[in-house]
Amino acid sequence: MEILYWLLGAVAVFLVFAYFRLPLAWWTLAAGLMTWYLSVIAGFSFSTNIILAGAFAAVALAFNVPALRQKLITNRVLAIYRKILPDMSQTEKEAIDAGTVWWDADLFSGRPDWNRLLATPAPKLTPEEQAFVEGPVEELCALCDDWEITHERHDLPPHVWQLIKDKGFLGMIIPKKYGGMGFSALAHSAVVTKLSTRSNAAAVTVMVPNSLGPAELLLHYGTDEQKNHYLPRLAKGLEIPCFALTSPEAGSDAASIPDYGVVCKGTWHGKETLGMRVTWDKRYITLGPVATLLGLAFRLYDPDGLLGKEKDLGITCALVPTNTPGVNIGRRHLPLNGAFQNGPNWGKDVFMPIDWIIGGKDYAGKGWMMLMNCLAAGRSISLPASSVGGAQALARVTGAYARVRQQFRTPIGKLEGVEEALGRIAANAYLMEATRTMTAGAVDAGEKPSVLSAIAKYHMTERARQCVNDAMDIHGGKGICLGPNNWVGRGYQVLPVGITVEGANILTRTLIIFGQGAIRCHPYVLREMRAAKDMQGEAAEREFDEALTSHIGHTLSNGVRSLVFGLTKAAFAPAPDAASPETKHYYRHVSRLSAAFAFLADVSMLAMGGALKRKEKISGRLGDVLSMMYLVSAILKRYEDDGRLREDLPLVRWAIRDCLYHAQQAIDQVLSNFPVKAVASFMRWTIFPMGTPFRPPLDARNHECAKLVLEPGAARDRLTGLVFVSKSDDATSILEQAFLATVACEPIEKKLRDAVRAGRLAIEPGVETAIVARDRNIISADECAQWQRKEALRKNVIKVDDFPQDFGRAEILRKLEGTVAAAKAA
Repeated sequence: MEILYWLLGAVAVFLVFAYFRLPLAWWTLAAGLMTWYLSVIAGFSFSTNIILAGAFAAVALAFNVPALRQKLITNRVLAIYRKILPDMSQTEKEAIDAGTVWWDADLFSGRPDWNRLLATPAPKLTPEEQAFVEGPVEELCALCDDWEITHERHDLPPHVWQLIKDKGFLGMIIPKKYGGMGFSALAHSAVVTKLSTRSNAAAVTVMVPNSLGPAELLLHYGTDEQKNHYLPRLAKGLEIPCFALTSPEAGSDAASIPDYGVVCKGTWHGKETLGMRVTWDKRYITLGPVATLLGLAFRLYDPDGLLGKEKDLGITCALVPTNTPGVNIGRRHLPLNGAFQNGPNWGKDVFMPIDWIIGGKDYAGKGWMMLMNCLAAGRSISLPASSVGGAQALARVTGAYARVRQQFRTPIGKLEGVEEALGRIAANAYLMEATRTMTAGAVDAGEKPSVLSAIAKYHMTERARQCVNDAMDIHGGKGICLGPNNWVGRGYQVLPVGITVEGANILTRTLIIFGQGAIRCHPYVLREMRAAKDMQGEAAEREFDEALTSHIGHTLSNGVRSLVFGLTKAAFAPAPDAASPETKHYYRHVSRLSAAFAFLADVSMLAMGGALKRKEKISGRLGDVLSMMYLVSAILKRYEDDGRLREDLPLVRWAIRDCLYHAQQAIDQVLSNFPVKAVASFMRWTIFPMGTPFRPPLDARNHECAKLVLEPGAARDRLTGLVFVSKSDDATSILEQAFLATVACEPIEKKLRDAVRAGRLAIEPGVETAIVARDRNIISADECAQWQRKEALRKNVIKVDDFPQDFGRAEILRKLEGTVAAAKAA
């Protein structure tokens, strides 16, 4: 029995010490006491005790004295690790080193510091930025007729282009000293979000010059001469920039671009000049067909050693005026009927001075590093913002349409099948705005969150896809018939473009989120790798020893914490002191998931090693867990920052339950497909000792979410706060009027229905029921007029567009010819 107590005590000590992750000295002391007690209860002889004490002392010294531990243990592990660790290319190193880690590191640690997150100030626009969103952005939205842009012109009208230039839209990220707006990432994001609710072409046209491109690269790496020359011109719209990276042979694998330049001497403006002859073939280049300044990525070679000893300098970025002899530009792609300018460009042996390299010749070969660092921040803004704009617009217009459109004498939004899709749209819109705000706020705080930007890009575009699919299902025939009265069709068409660009979503999920996160966000993996590959001698041995021993403690602690949280249903998992009572349990659930994820990630890397990189299905699911935890964190942060608005709780609860359930399913799929089945069973018992705890969102929550967009009010306006609400008589304005009129007329509708049931009124074909009801004093004259206005608006809303046989092409040509003639006359 005493041996049993000893075993139970040993287990208890292990669990407690691992849970609190006590230092190695405490483990040694406890082991010593347990060994002594074992010798007492077992009745060992004096000589046996001496031998046991000597053995224990030797082991204790080996583990606790760093020099001995290195010599006897960790140096041997380091030698093996160096043999099995695959070499990393320079471009891979630069991608890994790009950007910073922030909240993703907390989630990867297994111990997220919620108090630190909630203490982060809520991101806010400055008064100047708010005025720009409410002024020039509103003005630009009002000028955009999306049907004219996408069907008639396949381009923005000249006056829209001019407003974009005149109001500084192309220079939002450029500092004021160069003539730009000097806006924050949050403001940049807000502008793109609002524009996306009105016109995809306008939003893309504005976001590209302010994202990864010449201005961003110049700000961080340009020479003073380059900044002083180009930035004022870019800010004023005197230059239209584009950036050419993608090649036919190198899409998502952009580091393998075949485009090349050779350092040489040539004649430039009549003088012998050190320069490059560059050959390239690019495609999918947004703003390329109208660009005057081409940012160009290519691999630079120096066979004659004109810049130094290195022959293959690596990827290089240069700024090339598009009127340079040999530059071919101007043709267009047609990306799913998107009207934004996009097309190929190419050149062969085009000579350009060496000082056209961004940053000058000192930055030759550093282009990939430059691109990765800029993309780490830029990917946080553009596509997440445009996706959020789409989701907010869909929530507003689909809710309105579902209230106006009736079938079976009931607004379709109150049919449960429709309500399910509508509730998803509303909750996703809340989640997406929370993520947009938190991620842009991180950029403004000085972070370049490479992993979080990938999460934001992937999940915002994917949830936007879910929103637009739900919206199309709700709109039915109204959604599939394109025309000026269709507010959802063009978004449905063009949304896959966002899925594809800035890293195709499939590869973003399977290669970047966990693949990069496992190295950058993990507290010890990158230290171990650098000790093995980048360091030598005692420094490498010392660094590897410290990282490895800490890593082992990290893994044991998270495994035990995961088990304890599973057994106690996260009752003891950390939550912030300031959390609201209605959301505190969600913090505990994420803390539990964080410990489980950290443990699962470590065991996966140990069991599969370098093969995990090729197990893209597993790494994609691990990335899903990390992503869901980040999305829940953003939702909780928004709820606190907004002042704990109880009206928003249904959205919070639905979105969080959805994310928790998806995280759980991802873990379950990792374990089901884990290559070492015994290890998978052990981890399943550790992570889910009481079974899987999370369930999908409740139908009741979904009903509450749908109700928020079916009713006018502050909650609906807050959820769709960046949607442009037109004041003209276009389709969305008429829809909004019809929505408000429908709600206002519901008491009148009740009177009419009650009269029909009572036999005082009959519904007859060809007879306007409201007029009969007025004449019979069932409703007043004012109510009759109100009803007639509502009916006129309703019929306008439900109608769909039709066209002549040529779909109006002849009329379009006449209009364009008239525009050209007027421009020539002017």
